[in-house]
Amino acid sequence: MTALPVREVVIVGGGTAGWMAAAALSRFLPRTRTRIRLVESEEIGTVGVGEATIPTIQTFNRMLGIDEDAFVAATGGTFKLGIQFENWRAIGDRYFHPFGQFGHDIDGLAFHQLFLKLAGQRRCADLWHYAPCAVAAAAGRFARIAEGEAPFPLPYAFHFDAGRYARFLRDYAEARGVERIEGRIADVAQHADTGFVQAVRLADGRHVDGELFVDCSGFRGLLIEGALASGYDDWSHWLPCDRAVAVPTARDRAPVPYTRAIAQGAGWQWRIPLQHRTGNGYVYSSAHVDDDAAQAALMGAVEGEVLADPRRLSFVTGRRRRFWNRNVVALGLAGGFLEPLESTSIHLIQTGIAKLLALFPDAGFSTVEAEEYDRLMRSAYDGVRDFIILHYHATQRDDTPFWRHVRTMEVPDTLRRKIELFRVHGRFFRYDDELFSLASWTAVLLGQGIVPAAYDPVADVLDEDRLAETLERMRHAILAQTRAMPSHADFIARHCAAG
Repeated sequence: MTALPVREVVIVGGGTAGWMAAAALSRFLPRTRTRIRLVESEEIGTVGVGEATIPTIQTFNRMLGIDEDAFVAATGGTFKLGIQFENWRAIGDRYFHPFGQFGHDIDGLAFHQLFLKLAGQRRCADLWHYAPCAVAAAAGRFARIAEGEAPFPLPYAFHFDAGRYARFLRDYAEARGVERIEGRIADVAQHADTGFVQAVRLADGRHVDGELFVDCSGFRGLLIEGALASGYDDWSHWLPCDRAVAVPTARDRAPVPYTRAIAQGAGWQWRIPLQHRTGNGYVYSSAHVDDDAAQAALMGAVEGEVLADPRRLSFVTGRRRRFWNRNVVALGLAGGFLEPLESTSIHLIQTGIAKLLALFPDAGFSTVEAEEYDRLMRSAYDGVRDFIILHYHATQRDDTPFWRHVRTMEVPDTLRRKIELFRVHGRFFRYDDELFSLASWTAVLLGQGIVPAAYDPVADVLDEDRLAETLERMRHAILAQTRAMPSHADFIARHCAAG
């Protein structure tokens, strides 16, 4: 017997996660069959400081049929080609994690192996000269397509105002039938036998009934944890930063097409350029610096006029043990939190939505589908976790107790194996469906000073002189394509300036 379809979806919480879910579900669920309601309260603020993304957001936008220029203009957005890391390996040192690839493979051999072969003999330029996004970012230029003898698309993401983004998606979702309910949730009603959530009761006495509940209630996890006690794996022993302070400043220069991540004594500072302002924040470990000192450090480092009072946040890095429990699916901060070092928060929301659509239940709520969702989401979080830990652990800094701690701490076995494999012959293997590619790992491993003892001996099959000539042609082609691009500011003014 075929189970009935889910006819009532209730999203608990707005913000980025809630309105992303509402927009996506309204796009793919038939309006005539499924009613979607979102409950949020203006009394409860959203975190709303995450303003940087990675290129996968383009997939989400295309899925919704969003016009990119309109989206960038509406959110005060700018374009992003990667992240510049400053003071991470050592004070005064910097490197760039670009989107996209370094060069291209030759005869099936990975580019970074060919680079390692020539670099050992000083027969090539610095690695980052072979990454189109790194070269363009350094020059302050941007284009969607790199023009030249062989035009190719540049991978890119966005910086944007998170509050404006939520409003943009709200307009999209409401135009497709999503009903917004204003109200603060006071209680959760559950079935006495199954524990399934039946309704949320608002402070004014109203009940909002549903069949599928999507928990976007933030750190508190009102349904997934408060009602269903799904459990939480605390990762603060690997990622000790548990506080952030954020403040916006007036834009004092043309926006650069990249995020800056500047290591400080007990964490790191972000600087994110938007069209109308700059986002600033300090992510830090409260065990190594107190809140007032952290705020003073941030305020002493910002540039431009301060536009609002600093805002403080507390968090515990980790993830739920179950993301889908009974008839509740957790998204965003309700599902877990990994600090914004690699701008993965919105990607993980997007991943959760994509997996939910792929495993969308009927009213019978199959256990095996929920278990598969949990497996996929745990894997997604675990892969990002290891990549972020790498930035802290692979450092030469020992100037503060914080850096001495992360430098010497034990790391997950999955990360330890990756580092050890790379140290020997520069080898890398991607686990399951993990987010970050060989190019990303290479950028951070080499950028943080983990240099292989030797290159893959298979690279010796290629003639060294011809290889050196090929890499030099690559470098010149990338440089020429970059010079043909407009400046980042000019591109925005021409295509997607905010009103």
